Amino acid sequence: MSIDAVDIAHTVHPIGAAAVLRLLPTNRPRLLALGEPTHGEDSLLDLRNTQFRHLVEEAGYRTITIESDCLRGLAVDDHVTGARTGPDALDDAMRHGFSHGLGASAANRELVRWMREFNDGRPAADQVRFAGFDGPLEITGAESPRRALTSLHAFLADHGDANLLPCPARTLDDLLGADERWTEPAAMRDPARSVGRSADASRLRLLADDLLALLDAQTPQLIGAASREAWDRARLHGRTAVGLLRYHHGMADTSPHRMTRLLAVRDSMMADNLLALAERAPTLVFAHNSHLQRPRSTMRMDGFPLLHWWSAGALVAARLGERYAFVATALGTIRHQGVDTPPPDTLEGLLYALPQDRCVVDPAALAELLGDPAPAPRASPWFGYASFDPSHLGDCDALVFVKDSPPAPR
Repeated sequence: MSIDAVDIAHTVHPIGAAAVLRLLPTNRPRLLALGEPTHGEDSLLDLRNTQFRHLVEEAGYRTITIESDCLRGLAVDDHVTGARTGPDALDDAMRHGFSHGLGASAANRELVRWMREFNDGRPAADQVRFAGFDGPLEITGAESPRRALTSLHAFLADHGDANLLPCPARTLDDLLGADERWTEPAAMRDPARSVGRSADASRLRLLADDLLALLDAQTPQLIGAASREAWDRARLHGRTAVGLLRYHHGMADTSPHRMTRLLAVRDSMMADNLLALAERAPTLVFAHNSHLQRPRSTMRMDGFPLLHWWSAGALVAARLGERYAFVATALGTIRHQGVDTPPPDTLEGLLYALPQDRCVVDPAALAELLGDPAPAPRASPWFGYASFDPSHLGDCDALVFVKDSPPAPR
């Protein structure tokens, strides 16, 4: 029987947070990860916003985290919790609180506006929170570790035993030098242009490790002198400093495995941030499917063999078990990007034939109907859209399908 003749009606449910939660192994995982197959589609971000509101109101979720700079995200969190106010507070949060150009999104702006409105008048313990969980990384390179390192050092100097600091602040400044040598765009392709294996960078890696170890060793004193919130932020700065220095070290690698190592470091940084958020509250995670899936992730880049690495989702799932859930998203069309009606012999084509514009699919039931071997993945005509691999149905807890993604109105 051909795939387009399979009757899948009983595997399909109306879209909604309740339908998703019913498909999960546990009804309120600490991390509920909602993947997207492409970036920049406001229709998917609007869907995310709706699901988050329902999760907050119906299931007690209190944090959303997205694939954006974890340090910049602190500015958004300050805005939604009321720590930053003023007539331009929302504009400032959108301008300074996102990476990867995400602050320009109307859907992201609406998310931040709604969160601030929801929190108005609520006690701190019941407020919704925002976080980025990506490192301060762009496709062109990585940020200088200055912000993360100096913030961690300042927190320890202000609230800990300053006599135990491994160095004065001026030593960090001297070793860091000009930020431009860390952010050199050519270093992404040319290891020789990276500062990551210089004597200064090697010394900074040791100092960052010492500072983070001191933070952990003085935890009771630091929380008492500042607050648990301030200590959490200091740990975020410490994790980020160590991760950035590790990433810069990888950028200077001349071996054939350089890109694989960089991808792995990035997702390890993401995983550490997600695990920290899981300790705080039930959290909705939103990022590309490839960063959240349980199977090994793959990517093709010009001039490189097929790259394989373990995603943040895979790393977190190995630690949290059923306290981590992954909901993948698949799309039918993105016509403004050349992604037209999917062929009927593909998974997306089978779902596209359904009358619903949006739905939630039981992946285990669908996999059983499709049989083994699974159909081949849809060939994506646009590099920016990663089609869903039907062989991964058994590795996600629910599948959301959106029939069409129109361009955002201008």
